[in-house]
Amino acid sequence: MPIAPADLTLGLLAGGRATRLGGRDKAWLRRDGEFQVLRLAQAFAPRAGQTLVSANRDLPRYAQHGLRAVADRSPDLGPLGGLDALAAAAATPWLLTVPVDALQAGPWLLDALAAVQAGQGAYAVDDDGVQPLFALWPLAPLRAALAPALAERRLAVRALQAGIGMAAAPLAGLRLGNLNTPADLAAAGILADPPA
Repeated sequence: MPIAPADLTLGLLAGGRATRLGGRDKAWLRRDGEFQVLRLAQAFAPRAGQTLVSANRDLPRYAQHGLRAVADRSPDLGPLGGLDALAAAAATPWLLTVPVDALQAGPWLLDALAAVQAGQGAYAVDDDGVQPLFALWPLAPLRAALAPALAERRLAVRALQAGIGMAAAPLAGLRLGNLNTPADLAAAGILADPPA
């Protein structure tokens, strides 16, 4: 089921602490001279009516680049804190989440997720396994599921997705990739800003 741009918010997840990268902000890692957050925002721009960034530091920097950043409403909730912030700010029926350190993600990801979802959303499964943060979320069920999960501190993303009834979208022969260690950066040829 195709999703119209007017019905979709792109949510880039950039709120982590990146402890294995010495605290470097993954959003501002440069790949081929382009910041990760801008690369992803531009890649998905034709498919999303709204773009938000879940971030917990240096929010004015996003505004300087024309992006709206939203901070976690409650601290120390991990990815669910970012999802909660994005879900609260999104003004569309659908939310597509993509980690800001994704190496292989483009508009085709939306097509792959939309093809298998049946109104309840979908998450990616690549050659490395389940990738729950590469996901297409229906906003109303997401908001309804988040409230009790956060209140009870049930913070597992997969459990939240199971409760919503989201489908798995297999991406055979593909690794979405991420940047967690200095070795990951070197392998991807990425330059990092100094640690925050």
